[in-house]
Amino acid sequence: VLLSEAVFDKVQLDSTRAIDIQQFVDAADIDRRYYDSPFYLVPEKGVGAEAFAVIREAMKETGKTAIGAVVMRGRERQLALEVCGKGLIAYSLRAHDEVRAADDYFDDIPAVKAAREMVEVAEKIIGQKASKLDPSKFKDRYDEALKALIKAKQKGGKKLVEAPQPEDTNVIDLMAALRSSLKGSASGARK
Repeated sequence: VLLSEAVFDKVQLDSTRAIDIQQFVDAADIDRRYYDSPFYLVPEKGVGAEAFAVIREAMKETGKTAIGAVVMRGRERQLALEVCGKGLIAYSLRAHDEVRAADDYFDDIPAVKAAREMVEVAEKIIGQKASKLDPSKFKDRYDEALKALIKAKQKGGKKLVEAPQPEDTNVIDLMAALRSSLKGSASGARK
């Protein structure tokens, strides 16, 4: 079926031109699997700024997250709106049928009792590598390597640098591997 722009304009929902807030919930009630892309919301100048400030302050004082909907790029999306400084941050939410049940994937995991000694070694490794989150270190190393490869190729480099292939090993003694990792982490932490 061919549709003109005029036909699309006739599909009018409350969320077509503005965010339609439907309810307020505790943020902890939203399963993290539903969160998708974040974006910032700022008020329109004039009357919109006052209404924005009122809803923002009420949400801040009640500690609630707004659940609403808006039409973006020809599709209605559910949103979770949270207070963020002087503005709001909106997370588009995945539709319920887009989030699969974990049991569909986890049911086939065999029930294995972890050896206490191995868990303790793993806990020590976690303790040594525990730190504050620093998002400035989030980098797409694959993208960077690909760009470097393209630059080398553009410069006429016949001998391109290749990353070494990871060893295809089968770790048989997990305890030895954990201990080795613990020793490596301990020596790295002392430097």
